[in-house]
Amino acid sequence: MIDGILIRRAIEYIEALFAENAGGHDAAHSIRVYRNAVEIASKEAPCDMTVVSLAAILHDADDHKLFDTENNENARAFLKTSGIPNETIDEICHVINAVSFSRNRGKKPQTLEGQIVQDADRLDALGAVGIARTFAYGGEHGRSMEESVQHFYDKLLLIKEELGTDTAREMAEKRHTFLESFLVELKEELNATSA
Repeated sequence: MIDGILIRRAIEYIEALFAENAGGHDAAHSIRVYRNAVEIASKEAPCDMTVVSLAAILHDADDHKLFDTENNENARAFLKTSGIPNETIDEICHVINAVSFSRNRGKKPQTLEGQIVQDADRLDALGAVGIARTFAYGGEHGRSMEESVQHFYDKLLLIKEELGTDTAREMAEKRHTFLESFLVELKEELNATSA
């Protein structure tokens, strides 16, 4: 069973780490990924919940878009000071490194723990939250609305088919349908204003 105090400390660590970030890769995102991962893990085959939980919470702690770190420096620092054995730290970092969509496009993690955390992260890019995150990130990086909408076609609408676990695919159905409905409504509204 996972240590609740350790989970709270990991959440506090990422809250401090992401204190200045409001572009969709923040502590709230990492907490949602953690919750998704716990839900997926509860329905999939037995797995190492310590690895799943900590990798989910820390998966963006060294994201190349946010930090100039190497070898999971931020994640490893937290894990070492928390007394996690080196072998487990390496497992957690291996899972973290399998999460990124841009760096792992079309690659399925080799472990169930990796599949769970990758799926949990990708689920947070779908549905209403995914839409909000897309425009928050786009605004922060000076993207036009059209450029942010293109992101739906380049990435978000492809996610459902690339999920590795049955549980995540089931969870993705409603969120994916919501994305499609949003794009239909957006197109209608944009066409109405350009007429």
